[in-house]
Amino acid sequence: MTLASRWRRWRAGRLALPAIGMPNLEMPRIEMPRLGFAAFRRRILFRLAFVLLIVVTLALALAVLKEEKQRSVRLYGEGAKRTLAEVAGRLRHPSGQLALLNPEAPGLNAPAAVSPPEGLVRPLVLPYAGLDFSDQAKAQQAVETADCQMQYPDGSTLCVAIGNSARAGGFVYLVGSFATTRLVAREPRELELTRVHRARVTLKVDAETARWIAPFELTEDNAAPGLRGRLTGFVETPSNAGAITTQALERQTRPVREFRAWIWQDAECQQQDRADEACPRRSFFSIRVPVEAYRELIFREQRPAWPPALLGRTGVRLEMFAPGAEQAVFDSATPGALPPFSWADLGASLAPGERLRVRRLDGDPAQRRELLSLRGAEDAQLQAAGWISRLVALLPLGPVEVSPTLSQIIATPVGRFELTLSGDVRAIERNLAATATRLSWFVAAMLGAIALAWLLIEIGLIRRIAVLTRRAAALSHNVNINTALAGGLEVEDLRGKDELGILAAGLADLLQRVQTDLRREQIRAEQERDTWHAVGHEIMSPLQSLMALHGQESDPAHRYVKRMQQAIKVLYGQASPSEALQATQLELASLDLVAFLRHVADNAHYAGIGQVSFESTLGQCLVRADEYSLEDVVTHVLSNAQRHRVAGSAIRIRLEEAGREALISISNQGPQIPAALIDAIFEYGVSGAAANEPQAGEHRGQGLFVARTYMAKMQGSIAALNTADGVQIVLRLPLV
Repeated sequence: MTLASRWRRWRAGRLALPAIGMPNLEMPRIEMPRLGFAAFRRRILFRLAFVLLIVVTLALALAVLKEEKQRSVRLYGEGAKRTLAEVAGRLRHPSGQLALLNPEAPGLNAPAAVSPPEGLVRPLVLPYAGLDFSDQAKAQQAVETADCQMQYPDGSTLCVAIGNSARAGGFVYLVGSFATTRLVAREPRELELTRVHRARVTLKVDAETARWIAPFELTEDNAAPGLRGRLTGFVETPSNAGAITTQALERQTRPVREFRAWIWQDAECQQQDRADEACPRRSFFSIRVPVEAYRELIFREQRPAWPPALLGRTGVRLEMFAPGAEQAVFDSATPGALPPFSWADLGASLAPGERLRVRRLDGDPAQRRELLSLRGAEDAQLQAAGWISRLVALLPLGPVEVSPTLSQIIATPVGRFELTLSGDVRAIERNLAATATRLSWFVAAMLGAIALAWLLIEIGLIRRIAVLTRRAAALSHNVNINTALAGGLEVEDLRGKDELGILAAGLADLLQRVQTDLRREQIRAEQERDTWHAVGHEIMSPLQSLMALHGQESDPAHRYVKRMQQAIKVLYGQASPSEALQATQLELASLDLVAFLRHVADNAHYAGIGQVSFESTLGQCLVRADEYSLEDVVTHVLSNAQRHRVAGSAIRIRLEEAGREALISISNQGPQIPAALIDAIFEYGVSGAAANEPQAGEHRGQGLFVARTYMAKMQGSIAALNTADGVQIVLRLPLV
């Protein structure tokens, strides 16, 4: 018969299971009971928990996505207001005014805006009418505030600009700094230029080009420790336009009157560990170059247009040379320079989808136009799944509102401008959908992990638990009919090396063992009951005769016969000694322990226990106890002390009071009790016989168990202690 067929027949109630120890006994058929809802409740709750976990995970993801959308839209609206305020504040600043005055300059004065072969820099329109170029502090503060300086890789700076008013004249300003050795000045009437520091300025307007050579000259008000001087400009001629190492001035050459330039050099070396003449020092320059084409325009027209139309076709190059050097220590055409603040920087502050428009409101009608339009950059790497984009679009915004367009008018020294910032909520949805697409893999992984865990537990645990539950229910339903069915649990198909397989196999083995032990226990109990009945019956008759012979209370044997009768009454007819002792009812009365213990010590030799002494300083010590039961307790303790004491040594009984208790100490000299047994010796069946005692196997371990039981019924306690030379048993009873 196969295992499956056996299981089907067993479920149908047609399989008779053999009883342990009864191979030829036919058992009643096992019936499969109808299981109620409670039997499936745990499994239903377990599965509902997994379903709820999946639903909660999805609901949590949607709730977070909805909240994030509302939060993003709210922050988008608040951010648009902050962005517009920041843009307005930036445009009110001179650096913003610089951008407003130069809307068509690509990258403002970035090197990319100049002609690569010539390396010319296009001048910007400053938010000032002009510069006080002869004052270092004012010139430096003006260019730094306007943020018109180009930053070069070696730390040099340069601002090329014109004033925003025609009244300042047709000049181009070159303000910046560079590092060079200590400046070498040109002596008066010296024509050779290769031995001094000098500058070369190239100006190109349309097709016309002009160049100036400007050697460094000290001024009379030069102040130590730094240097201050001017750069005197000479028009470059064929005689001084040769190689850098052979430049020289003609004897009759005169400086250009409108070319003005100043230079200041710090005394401190930029390298702290050097102080020689060759160490580089920071040098700040301020140059004003005349532009004849601008000057002609100013003088020719009564109200010239400014900035001039020629500004877009104007380029400047500045070179600084040191004595004897073939290469310029500074060249404005050096690649890699960083441009100043520009519209690109302003556009970086815009969020994706935002658009900024700037329109001029004053000036000539021709100037009242839209200066520029910027849009926030979209992240090209953001990719969103189509269904997630549609899901994000369907999520409600709730009470959140966003203003599609914000407008503000600002007034600056260079004019009035209208700023318009418009937003696009769809950009938020695109960014949120891209973020949700990346995070959707985590949600999918969580759901997959939940589903996998559910599947593994369902197949590997729940299904097998269901099978074991049905079979165990059938066994439990039928075991009340015949206890022999306790070993009839079929679990062969559920056995295994995992936890459930081990549990099923262990349960079946345990039930079989229970069936065997149950039968053996029944037989043993019946035999023990018969034995105690017989022993009690046989002993009771001789005791009646002994009581007749020793009926007088003055007879020393009368007490012991009385105790034996009481013990037989306790045990006669009971199932076991331990059960009989537990069911015993003691008659408690007031008892003087001093007289009681002195009597026990004086008569101990009748019980075969000699050399027992009693010590106490108390005149009387009253407790509530059963006299005969307490005598049994003391006698059992004395018997154990007798068996374990050193031959010829005495057993000492001492009585004293400790608080509300009476303490009875019984001490003997001999071997100590092992630490593992010091508490176990009071358990039933633990023998305290000495190992070298000839009759050690005859002791059943009842004496100290009886002592502990009686002491507990008298509200007392008993404990064993190891002393230096033996063992001490301490009895405690509450005082009256």
